[in-house]
Amino acid sequence: MVVEFLAGNRINLLNSGNEYFPALLSAIESARVDIYLESYIFANDAIGHEVAGALSRAAARGVQVNVTVDGFGARNFRADFLPRLTIAGVRAMFYRPEISLFHLRRHRLRRLHRKLVVIDARVAFVGGINIIDDNNAPEEMRPRYDYAVRIEGPALRQAHHAVRRMWEIVSWVNFKRRFRHTLPATPGCEIAGEQEAVFLIRDNIRHRNDILHAYITAINAAQNEILIANAYFLPGLRFGLALHAAARRGVQITVLLQGKTDHPLLRYATQTLYAALLKAGIRIYEYEKSFMHAKVAVVDRLWATVGSSNIDPFSLLLAKEANLFVRNPGFAAELHASVSRAIASGAREILADELTAHPWHMRTLRWLSYELVRMLVGLTGYGPKVWQVDAETPGPAAER
Repeated sequence: MVVEFLAGNRINLLNSGNEYFPALLSAIESARVDIYLESYIFANDAIGHEVAGALSRAAARGVQVNVTVDGFGARNFRADFLPRLTIAGVRAMFYRPEISLFHLRRHRLRRLHRKLVVIDARVAFVGGINIIDDNNAPEEMRPRYDYAVRIEGPALRQAHHAVRRMWEIVSWVNFKRRFRHTLPATPGCEIAGEQEAVFLIRDNIRHRNDILHAYITAINAAQNEILIANAYFLPGLRFGLALHAAARRGVQITVLLQGKTDHPLLRYATQTLYAALLKAGIRIYEYEKSFMHAKVAVVDRLWATVGSSNIDPFSLLLAKEANLFVRNPGFAAELHASVSRAIASGAREILADELTAHPWHMRTLRWLSYELVRMLVGLTGYGPKVWQVDAETPGPAAER
């Protein structure tokens, strides 16, 4: 796949909710034609109600407001927000209602994990930030650390097409004929800046591997440095081989991962990779200051990405995701500096000696977690030929 970067964009980096929500709310308040909002989580907290209020006010002044939330991640939405928004004139739907643990078919595990907002086809927001307050977390994990971007320019056209397409699909599946598009698509986006960017999605139809391929292409082209900050990191075979090949040719690779997590199973599974990564010369840091939810990367301080896609089998094989890829030294340097500050102020480097000093029961726990994740991936229909990682554990992954 050849990724075609579009010139003429203005991309603003937004660090966590303190920067993201003021920008988002301002754009919603200025909307005149239509708003499309997709979110995995829409929390019943101060931010959730603030965003719901802004959407309601927009609908009251005649803006066509379309909200799509995931039926599992936002399962509270029906009781907490749907009646209020419906009365205000907001059109809201669920992507796949909440699943049952007794019906774990692959198609039921495909979630809408995108965090995407497009307003009047003139401004868009893409990233990893759900509609949730940064402090809506256990006290020791506050505040949430994450990123999003504000987009103006030609790359926004791709995001606009994606949200309209998703709205059409969900309205068709839910038999919401009255929710079909009643407004014409707004004109294409004009030149807004000097940055090159491309908006990519992951789905199961035409864009199954677009985000993965964009990552691997950048890693294969890296000459000096790769910096990755990713909340849930359990790469497959191709991604892992690309990282190891880059390390062998002298590229400096740093990976920032969670030190505090809401999914211990994935964290323990990820830790099975540490020995192989460290042996390859890749530096690993765990962010311990608070809860890190970021999904970003910088290559050679020229290429960068911000989005919703984790580097794990669930994001890369199952979920619907959206990432913006930027090719601009100024933006890449800004993101690199931000992640580097986070490492300096709140992360701890993992050293090889530390791993060998861990007691046997911790190593066993990591191994069991890794094998359980492999089993869950297998239940979805994806086996080792599609997803496989190198680990410190016995078995095929460690024997390659």
